[in-house]
Amino acid sequence: MMMSRGGPKAAKSLLTAVGPRLFSTTTTTIRTISSHEALSASHLLKPDVASTWIWTRAPTIGGMRFASTITLGEKTPTKEEDANQKKTENESTGGDAAGGNNKGDKGIASYWGVEPNKITKEDGSEWKWNCFRPWETYKADLTIDLKKHHVPTTFLDRLAYWTVKSLRWPTDLFFQRRYGCRAMMLETVAAVPGMVGGMLLHCKSLRRFEQSGGWIKALLEEAENERMHLMTFMEVAKPKWYERALVITVQGVFFNAYFLGYLISPKFAHRMVGYLEEEAIHSYTEFLKELDKGNIENVPAPAIAIDYWRLPADATLRDVVIVVRADEAHHRDVNHFASDIHYQGRELKEAPAPIGYH
Repeated sequence: MMMSRGGPKAAKSLLTAVGPRLFSTTTTTIRTISSHEALSASHLLKPDVASTWIWTRAPTIGGMRFASTITLGEKTPTKEEDANQKKTENESTGGDAAGGNNKGDKGIASYWGVEPNKITKEDGSEWKWNCFRPWETYKADLTIDLKKHHVPTTFLDRLAYWTVKSLRWPTDLFFQRRYGCRAMMLETVAAVPGMVGGMLLHCKSLRRFEQSGGWIKALLEEAENERMHLMTFMEVAKPKWYERALVITVQGVFFNAYFLGYLISPKFAHRMVGYLEEEAIHSYTEFLKELDKGNIENVPAPAIAIDYWRLPADATLRDVVIVVRADEAHHRDVNHFASDIHYQGRELKEAPAPIGYH
């Protein structure tokens, strides 16, 4: 009974004492103690840590005052340190992924220690590409046989062959003789199988605790090479908005279809890519014919193509098409070879992967 009677009196006394502080309509105010006062007060708290007290009056919803200490874990930077920080930010500015253009953007500053490497060419000039490095460049093997063809013999071979042939008809209808845009569309599709195959082999290697015989790297190399084809033709053919929309649609459908096809039958998937590369060789051969006839202007080769394939400085679009066609012939051989391995009842890891096969 004494507790019940004393409770209201205690509550009333408490509200009388702190009511103005709990229920106030005063707007929020903040007072920060000066650094000199904070330093003096910090000796009372902890000798080696400087702290400041911030007093605030909360709005009515918050309901009460509170005090907080902000630990100043780092000392105030001096003018010399500020200058060094600004210098680091300026030096960390790098080129973009396509052309290494410095447009005055402020460099990315970080204390993680991941600094951009300063890479130079063999002649000592600055390397301006971030999307590939000098040691990833090569001279295309132009001696490869472009006329090789795998004659379909089994049901899956015929299915793969006619699937590719059926895809060629709408492509011819849409692009006609616009081989620059046609090449751009082709590369957005051709760069998918290597990535999907490499990803699935990577997951399989993790599940089974086994090595892949280098095929993961080989297939990812193929995907990267095809992507570089696209980066090159993007400099030649500027896609329109509806062509970009078509790329998104085709890539979304093809990625998922190929993903399921590879899960069901890798030998069918690789065989189809082999036939797809044969069609690519045919398309680039027609591209060269149009260039030779003068129907397509033989413009100077993009700078990215000159550095990637180590072409001469005066290389033209025709030189680019020739080396790209040679790349497609190598991809044709790799995928037909991978399909043959599966047809023989073996796994890819049992055969050394053709890493660096260009």
